[in-house]
Amino acid sequence: MAAFELAQVNIGRLKAPIDHPSIRDFADNLDRINLLAEGSPGFVWRLKGDGNNATDLSIDGDPLLIPNLSTWTDIPSLGAYVYRSAHVEIMRRRREWFEPAQGPHMALWWVPAGHRPTVEEAMEKIALLAANGPTPAAFTFRQPFPAPAGAPGDPGAQPVLDECA
Repeated sequence: MAAFELAQVNIGRLKAPIDHPSIRDFADNLDRINLLAEGSPGFVWRLKGDGNNATDLSIDGDPLLIPNLSTWTDIPSLGAYVYRSAHVEIMRRRREWFEPAQGPHMALWWVPAGHRPTVEEAMEKIALLAANGPTPAAFTFRQPFPAPAGAPGDPGAQPVLDECA
């Protein structure tokens, strides 16, 4: 078993409340896309609220700012789901339902296996990414970092890149 899992967060501010007719296609596809994620290779966990998704878990009291937070075994597994599955068709339509992002709206980072990140932790990672750019603490698909080295003999661990090299 690997010592670390990949955490991902993406946030978005809806253009209208989740039950508004203009958001209906997004809301109607949530269960299907979440089920696709859960059945994808490498999926570990996702944040859920009362409705089997996280749309009722607003950020900073803003009911239109919603999180998507999950953990995966590795970057290629998450990448396959995000960019090479039916998830893409929804992602292409995000401008219909979400306001344009002001700064980073997603981040990736490594967590100890079994750790379930909180929305607060995830927002700290987005803030780190905004302040510092990609680092081992918070990064993007475009500039990924490998999992930290795990316990001695952990076959799933990868060495940490030396940023000074």
